[in-house]
Amino acid sequence: MSDTIQNDILESYNKRFKTVSKRVSSALEDTKLDKETLTLQEMRELTSTIINIETIKLKDDLEALLTKKEAIERELERKSDELQNAKYEIFNILEDEFVDNQGALSKLHQVKLQSIDLYDILSELIESALITALEKDSNGDIVESTTEVIKEITYESIKEGSLNTIRIRKILSTILVSAIDVAEASPNRADQILNATLKGMRSGLIKSIDRFRKKLEFMPVEAKHILIEDYDTIIEDLNQTDTLFSQVVITQASGSNQAISSILLDLNKAMSYDLEELVHISKETAEVMKARFSSFAKSAVKKADIAFRSPKAQEAKRMGIQAFGVARVALGSAIKYGKDAIDKK
Repeated sequence: MSDTIQNDILESYNKRFKTVSKRVSSALEDTKLDKETLTLQEMRELTSTIINIETIKLKDDLEALLTKKEAIERELERKSDELQNAKYEIFNILEDEFVDNQGALSKLHQVKLQSIDLYDILSELIESALITALEKDSNGDIVESTTEVIKEITYESIKEGSLNTIRIRKILSTILVSAIDVAEASPNRADQILNATLKGMRSGLIKSIDRFRKKLEFMPVEAKHILIEDYDTIIEDLNQTDTLFSQVVITQASGSNQAISSILLDLNKAMSYDLEELVHISKETAEVMKARFSSFAKSAVKKADIAFRSPKAQEAKRMGIQAFGVARVALGSAIKYGKDAIDKK
């Protein structure tokens, strides 16, 4: 039956009419459908046939755009890699030029750390830094120097991007996983490695949030819309950075061997008293953001209210009412059939 409906619609559908309404009405009239006896499957076939006819050009256009989008994304990735590699090449050349001047070379390396997108090489960078620390100081305490290295890497990795929990969690987790790998390979110094890593991560996160707080004071008006779009999320994230930090440690501890897990959990427990600075700077930043941008956020709510009256929002509202009606009918039928079954008994 459904094939018949589809064929009848295809045969009777006439694109010479200027409006969709007229084309649909004409097709339904020509096919002489009995609206009272249409099954759900037939209704589905009827609507899908009409939608396919009316939207075929749009679907083709969308498919073409998606193909272009995929090509653009591949090209963006390729160009991004080329940009990174070009930076590496330039820094390598400069390193050769300054090889005899340790002071200048140290400054160059600092600039390099600030100029390269660290996320793509974060695992290897942490591993290399920790192994270098172990090799250079095989017998002493590496916590202080390594803490500073991890702090700077954490800070440089976080500072330029969004301060949302998903991104920060990924960065902190990547750093900690790499440190765990090195600690497992150096069990005698695992405590030092993990202690330095957690302290460095915490300090780097604090430094990143403090930088964000300072940026809020001087952020230009044209950039404020970026904050407004994520206002509630950023405020919420800032109020739970200590929880996020502990969750990252606990999660990685649960997937590690017993020795590493024990060290991480002990350090996390001891560090809970040292997270006050992180909590303080996060809440202070949230307060600054509220003070400076809450009025903008309120205006965004007004815009959202206007958007709620848009055709798309109104259609969503209509569908919500319709969905409630469908559920009510279904519930009524279930109750009726249930009652009939009881009466028969």
